[in-house]
Amino acid sequence: MTRPPDDTPIPATLNGVLLAGALAGAMACLWLASHLEPLWARLLAALAFSYVNNTVFSLLHEATHGVLHPSRRVNDALGRLAAAFFPTLYTLQRAFHLTHHRDNRTPRERFDYLQPGDNRFLKHAQWYSILTGLYWAFVPVGAATFALFPGLARRLQGKGTRYGAQTGAESYFARVEHLPPATLRAEALLALGVQLGLVWGLGLTASGWALCYGAFAVNWSSLQYADHAWSPLDVHEGAWDLRVSAPVRWLFLNYHYHRAHHRHPRVPWIHLGRYVDPEAPRPAFSQVWLSMWRGPRPLPVPGERP
Repeated sequence: MTRPPDDTPIPATLNGVLLAGALAGAMACLWLASHLEPLWARLLAALAFSYVNNTVFSLLHEATHGVLHPSRRVNDALGRLAAAFFPTLYTLQRAFHLTHHRDNRTPRERFDYLQPGDNRFLKHAQWYSILTGLYWAFVPVGAATFALFPGLARRLQGKGTRYGAQTGAESYFARVEHLPPATLRAEALLALGVQLGLVWGLGLTASGWALCYGAFAVNWSSLQYADHAWSPLDVHEGAWDLRVSAPVRWLFLNYHYHRAHHRHPRVPWIHLGRYVDPEAPRPAFSQVWLSMWRGPRPLPVPGERP
């Protein structure tokens, strides 16, 4: 695990405090959504959860890059705990996320553009599953499936097919074959134990849990491609440093500085602001998100602006 540059040290203590606070906040929101009587109050708790759990996810994201804590053992342990609140498997998330950095804006990962030979129905189904939050549901379901049946990933790759290339399945699922099955199963048991512990320990109701994770699914999923949609078709430059209100950016731990992150993936979140290019376009998150609802666009010809 390579270390970040010397002038961008990992804020290990701050990260630990933030993770503890975010986990406590997430649990409080889950409890409120399950025990409050007025529907408006439960919806408000779910909305708050959708932001606080994104702080947890942002710290998980730091862990996948090895910059949550200087110690590899502590980094991975905290990453596994954060992953359990998603819920997903830390090892799987890290493998998939690093694949994203490798394939970003290449023909294997251009979900916003209709490329020659694409199945239009499949392209639109994948696109709107991202916008509506359905994409989130595939993560815990897929994680559980691969933990139980890791060999299934080979069958789902669609290797050499238009489906495999169009959806990214060929690249992503190929990584599962090289992950240790015992580790995946252990992390699945951890995630299951944490979720069951939350339900039992906090007395959660099915509706309260569903409200919170439904709100989180939409909030989390909305950002996952808004920071890339219509950006330059370049592995490192193909992302936006999106404009959002300061409180939202703080809750997401500068996750909206995504171009800076793709340029410098080993720089911890707290230092990303200094790598934002003031001369580069910086669209508002709402601007990109609203434009996404019109659906995928035809692939621009070389030299044409998206």
